[in-house]
Amino acid sequence: MIAFMRWRRVWRRARFMHATPFTAVLIVLTVGVLAAPLTARAQPAVSLPRIGYLAPGYPSDPRVGERFLQAFRQGLRQLGYVEGQNIVIEFRSAEGKYDRLSALATELIRFKVNVIVAPASPATQAAKQATKTIPIVMVNVADPVATGFVASLARPGGNVTGLSLMLPELVAKQLELLKEVVPKVSRVALLWNPANPSNAPLVQHAQDAARALKVLLQLLEARDSTEIDSAFAATTAERAGAVIVLTESVTLDHRTRIADHTVRRQLPTVFGVSEFAEAGGLLAYGPSLADGYRRAANYVDMILKGAKPADLPVAQPTTFELVVNLKTAKAIGLTIPPSVLVRADQILE
Repeated sequence: MIAFMRWRRVWRRARFMHATPFTAVLIVLTVGVLAAPLTARAQPAVSLPRIGYLAPGYPSDPRVGERFLQAFRQGLRQLGYVEGQNIVIEFRSAEGKYDRLSALATELIRFKVNVIVAPASPATQAAKQATKTIPIVMVNVADPVATGFVASLARPGGNVTGLSLMLPELVAKQLELLKEVVPKVSRVALLWNPANPSNAPLVQHAQDAARALKVLLQLLEARDSTEIDSAFAATTAERAGAVIVLTESVTLDHRTRIADHTVRRQLPTVFGVSEFAEAGGLLAYGPSLADGYRRAANYVDMILKGAKPADLPVAQPTTFELVVNLKTAKAIGLTIPPSVLVRADQILE
């Protein structure tokens, strides 16, 4: 309407100057062409929503981190978000060094991101300490209530919500699975990273489950690859008969190294996600990590549309998968019971 009125004024002025109709049209078109760039320049630039992605990092095998990032991007695409067109992702990785997460979280805040996606507990903790106002979507956190990230699963409160792996219950089931595969086992080693805030509650649950099953649990700490090597040396000294590996960035990053240790020492081992079995681990039982990243896109979408993290219930895994690596079983001289094989979602041979 405004543009029409402007053109009409130009027309009237041309006619007022006694221009012929043909000349008047030329004047109007010339003024319009000259004014068009000014109008275009006057339009404000469209600001795209910015997602901060704070990854703990997988330095020795970037394919794992890339797989999860692609799953998240796939979830966004399914909701109509295309990176660079209607959304921007600011990616930051600590490359396995947890002490870098705090600075990276602060950097994302300076970029004025609309929401921070925080895979795993260390990244969630760093983001939560860095901001109380920017929404945070945690991904695959073991126990967000025990670690204090949320008040409850149903009513998170604060600025954090997202997806939980609910690993406390899972650890007990993994120990039961080990006992089914190796009925006579009496000493089980548990490999864990004490630098991950989610792991302490899991260790407590594992100890409770071990007592119920009359199994002695040996705790082995592993903050990096060097400690992984020394931890497995301790399994020999302590005569552990099997191993449980807690899922987190360090163990996931070094899963092939861990699997090699277990095969070399002929130790039946259960892990939390299928990626470990694919790397040579004997058993994996737990939820799909990639599925959690895809589902995280739903939280981002709801938040960008105005939802508050405090009001968005924390989601739990919907499916669990059991993966059995028969090649590894043969390598360590173990026969997997038919009762386990019949329940397996995937058998690797």
